[in-house]
Amino acid sequence: MVTDPIADMLTRIRNAVTAKHTRVDMPASRIKADIARILADEGYIQSFKLVDDATSPQKTLRLTLKYGPHGERLITGIERISRPERSDRRV
Repeated sequence: MVTDPIADMLTRIRNAVTAKHTRVDMPASRIKADIARILADEGYIQSFKLVDDATSPQKTLRLTLKYGPHGERLITGIERISRPERSDRRV
């Protein structure tokens, strides 16, 4: 079980780009699709789509990765930065 699905998504993208894959698949969710939409709008990925796999109860999000004209990576660094937990302690 993945405890942080967004970090998992970013790790999958980072690993796929490092290996120069043309696409990467992951379990789909609304927030992941929204992140993929932003990445596509900003030009970091070529496209994305939801794939309905008959063998799995959950849909798959497929990202088509994008590289520069000479094969250079467009995504050079991607990481999850979490907000610090809110502390209700009084000092």
